[in-house]
This record gives sequence, C-alpha cells and structure tokens, in this order.
Amino acid sequence: MTANRYFSSDPHQRELAARLYAQAATLPLLCPHGHVDPRAFADPDYTFGTPVDLFIIPDHYVFRMLYSQGIPLERLGIPRRDGEPVESDHRKIWQTFADHFHLFRGTPTGIWIGDELRDIFGITEKLTWASAQRIYDQIVERLGTPAFRPRAFYDRFRIETLCTTDAATDPLTHHINIRASGWHGKIRPTFRPDAVVNLDTPNWREHIDALSQVSGIEVHDYRSFIRALENRRAFFKQLGAMATDHAAVTAYTSELSEPEAEPIFQRAFRGEITPDEAARFTGHLLMEMARMSIEDGLVMQLHPGSFRNHNDTLFQHFGADKGADIPLQGEFTRNLRPLLTKYGNDTRLTLILFTLDETTHGRELAPLAGHYPALKLGPPWWFFDSLNGMARYLDQVIETAGLYNTVGFNDDTRAFCSIPARHDLWRRASANWLAGLVTREIIDLDDAVETMYAMAYGLAKSAYKLDNA
Repeated sequence: MTANRYFSSDPHQRELAARLYAQAATLPLLCPHGHVDPRAFADPDYTFGTPVDLFIIPDHYVFRMLYSQGIPLERLGIPRRDGEPVESDHRKIWQTFADHFHLFRGTPTGIWIGDELRDIFGITEKLTWASAQRIYDQIVERLGTPAFRPRAFYDRFRIETLCTTDAATDPLTHHINIRASGWHGKIRPTFRPDAVVNLDTPNWREHIDALSQVSGIEVHDYRSFIRALENRRAFFKQLGAMATDHAAVTAYTSELSEPEAEPIFQRAFRGEITPDEAARFTGHLLMEMARMSIEDGLVMQLHPGSFRNHNDTLFQHFGADKGADIPLQGEFTRNLRPLLTKYGNDTRLTLILFTLDETTHGRELAPLAGHYPALKLGPPWWFFDSLNGMARYLDQVIETAGLYNTVGFNDDTRAFCSIPARHDLWRRASANWLAGLVTREIIDLDDAVETMYAMAYGLAKSAYKLDNA
C-alpha cells in the first residue's frame, strides 16, 4: 500500500490530495458517536482477548459478510441466546475468517482490517489461508503486551475525545470508575433512550421498571415518565455527556398534548399498545427530546430508516445487532416539519441527522440543513461509511447545504481498533474531493487547506460542542 492510496489517478489532483492529506493526517481524533464498550477503559489492565475477540465476534460488518456466504454464526463463535454450544477454538475461527478474507475485497471492512493489521500490529504479510496461523500468533504476541491495551491505544491513536452510547437506564458505573481512576482520557457517555421511549420495544415494562430504579422516580404515568427522563439526562451530563442518540423507524414527528399522551402511555403499561399508537408516541417523544436539548444543551442525534433484525430466525437464535439491519426508504421533509416548525429556528438546538437512504441526501436533507439553523447533517453512515459512499455524500450534499452545515466525521463503531483506519479513510476521501475542487478552480488551495482542517477535525469539535468540554 502506497502513501497516496485512494487518491485520484490524475497526477495533478493526486499531488494536491497528498498535500492536503498531509496537513490533516496527524490531527487528533474526535470520536463523538460510537459504541466502544467503556469497560475497556475502566480497568487499566483490560485486555482484548484473542484476535477473534478483537476482530470477529464484536464486529457485525465481519460476520454478516461471512454469513451471507453460508457460514453459520456458530462457526464464528457468536454466542447463542439459548446457550447452545458454538465454536470455541479461536484458532479454528480465525482460519475460517482467513480462508474467506477474499470476500472483503473492495469493501470498507477489507480496507479497515488491512490498515489495522499493517499500521497497528505491524503485520505486512497478506492475510490468506496459508498465512492465517502465523498472523494469529503475531497478533497474540502483541496483545499480551501493555502497549496493546485500550488505554495505550487511546494515546497511540491520538484520540482527544471518545463517546460511548449508553441506555437511559445504564448506571454508568464504568464511566464513574474511569473518572475515579484519575486517568487522563476523555471517555464520555451518550444518552440513548430508545428502549423506554419506543413503546413497542420488547420487554418495555422491564425497561420502565429499570428507569424508575435508577432515576429514583416511580414511573407510573406520563408526567413521571418525563421527569425520569429529564433526571437521567442530567445525570449523563454530570458525567460528561455532550449528546443524545435516537433511533426510529421513520423521521416522523408530531406533538401530543398531555391528555393525548397519557392514555397511550397507560395502554402501553397494560400491554395493549397498537403499532400506530407506538409510532405516534415515538414521534412525540422526539419533539420532547428536542425541547429537553434546548434546555440542557445536549446535542441531539437522530438516525431513522433501519428495519431492525430483518432476519427473524437469526434474531431468535442470536439476538439483536447481528448484521441483519436493512435500510428503509426515508422521508424527512414532511415527517420532520412539526419538530422543525417548533424548534428548527432555535439556535440553542443542534439536531444532527443520519440516513440510510442516500436518495434523500440531495433531495431533502441538504436543502433542509441548508435552511434551518438547528439542523446539521451527520456523515455517511453505516453501509455508506466507505470510500465511494463518502464521495457520493460530498457531491450530493455540499453544493446545497454547504460544508459548515455538516459535522465532519464520526466512526460509529464497536470495533475499537478500526477507529484510526476509519478516520484515515475519511481524511483521504476528503483530501481527494477537495483536490478535485482545486483542479477545477472551484476553490483555491488556501481555501482547500482551511477546509481540510474543518473536515478532519474542526466541524466535529464545533457541532458536538467539544471546544470547551
């Protein structure tokens, strides 16, 4: 792999891209949205386990591809819900992975893993069926040293801030322990209330009972429910939270009066909620979350448009987040209008939108973000967190929304070691895109240098209010 990988083959653009990338390559990493387990930082002696524990079991990008080619998740060591045995020989699992590593050619996962092996573990040999066990041994050897533990990686990766994603009912014990340890790393929680605000969540009453317990507020009606949510947001903010995170099937928003919300909440308590009522309540709670964000200053992130757990058989056997979440067609212009009508002109609100429907970028999201002061666009997300997805995003969004109505990049990953590779890919894609603007004389080089800094670092720091955090 060359230093100028992923840049244009045009010599002039390639040279400019390399110069721009060099300006940003060593900037600190801001990771304001992700799913790394905070336990990794609470214990200074925490280890990643085996190469399979690190690269395969926690990463649905990896095992969903292997599953698509007929490899059962049991062969990859993915735990079953019923406790039935799965493959426990990690060398065997790694061999299966290496035997099929060709499946990842041309994919972002292939790029990330290649970068991780080379840049983090110093492995230059290509991963194949023949090299699998040699590479496994090299990774094992390195993971056994203090330099390959999470806190050491935090410094090595030049991470400035890393945010986790935590349920509203999470006591945040690991975050408390991180702070108490005196370690310098900035690991911040993010408030994720989906399990309690989406009334059709499996075992919703159990989540409400947990909310009552951690908040100290007995949730028995709509009003006490809102008070408990406000209580938890305050607790998260006390422990350094800068943002909230919300998933919904659609971007639908609509305000309910308290007399309208109360009977829906009570029917949910009795287990009598209908799908229509659940959707209306979620839409209303998004309005409430925007109102709370104006009051407490937490940035609000919304990512609708995923059909969760599409493969019901896989869900029944292995649970959620097993690579079977599939994009849905999205609509934002009408669905977000109630929220934007009430709060979109208020500069105290920052609402960051993500989508799995690329067709909405140019048609709806860029025009909306190019108008409403409260609205900003998140980076290309999930399936589009890729070299081509980034290029499409920049072409579709910037002309209408402007760069400064976007938020730069966040890695949104559970795979901690992929973080530098993901940021590096974004920085290379950004440099190449900006170099194209310069070669076509749309902007000059001075503007490109300034913009490169913003795309790599400044936009995320500003949007997530990390400047003085």
